[in-house]
Amino acid sequence: MPVKNTRARKAVIPAAGLGTRFLPATKATPKEMLPVVDRPAIQYVVEEAVRSGLDDVLMVTGRNKRALEDHFDRAYELEHLLELKGDAAKLAHVRASSELADVHYVRQGDPLGLGHAVLAAEPHVGDAPFAVLLGDDLIDERDPLLARMLEIQEQRGGSVVALMEVEDDRTHLYGCAAVAPVEGGADDELAVTDLVEKPEPGTAPSNLAVIGRYVLAPQIFGILRETPPGRGGEIQLTDALRQLALDPELGGPVHAVVFRGRRYDTGDRGDYLRAVVRLACEREDLGPEFRTWLGEFVREQGILPV
Repeated sequence: MPVKNTRARKAVIPAAGLGTRFLPATKATPKEMLPVVDRPAIQYVVEEAVRSGLDDVLMVTGRNKRALEDHFDRAYELEHLLELKGDAAKLAHVRASSELADVHYVRQGDPLGLGHAVLAAEPHVGDAPFAVLLGDDLIDERDPLLARMLEIQEQRGGSVVALMEVEDDRTHLYGCAAVAPVEGGADDELAVTDLVEKPEPGTAPSNLAVIGRYVLAPQIFGILRETPPGRGGEIQLTDALRQLALDPELGGPVHAVVFRGRRYDTGDRGDYLRAVVRLACEREDLGPEFRTWLGEFVREQGILPV
């Protein structure tokens, strides 16, 4: 029988990065607040956590991130103005973000990497499993990746990472996993036997790359405290998870969900633009007119034949 474990109830969203790839837009605006159609990227992530049953959300922030707190707070003056105008639709949109979840904040302090950001969440999380969602990865709401990860963690204990197949020439951009089958596991479930953070080209243990969703056992905190800086001089979460994968006695095994759904990478400028176009095309209110314009535009550019 699978080992029953306490189900995760809290989500942690690291949001202390400087967003240098999007300068100058991120000089005064947090990268997490860049709009994806008409919602900031961070709101998609919080909505995903809530859909998965995690309505207690901790954001690990840094300097110049006050806009995040403002977005998930009440905007009384704006709400009052919209009420006076009788604009119920906009009022509902404004209130939606402040009513989504119970959102908390903690400062990371020194920007010492993802592992360090996760460690900053320990006082809030306590001795229970928890989810970590990276804001650069948006998972389509039709693909319940996080819910599946929570299910596996509750059944088997330990930690769970999300893996996605990538081209062999891109493995050096990710943490990559060595994996093995799970006895009695579903076709999307694997056991992680090793992890390598951004392996040198040609040395990756597989083409299965870790993407920005984790469900972690609380033992990860003790390991992170003892994890020395790794690649880039930062405390890497991958390095701590590797210790758990190599020695499950430290805090349970590491399992993986192989994700084959729709993922939008907003951490790269080109991928960010593609994400905006894809999501706009699929919106019922925007999609029909936008798709018509987009078709005309690509024909005008000579990308498609007239």
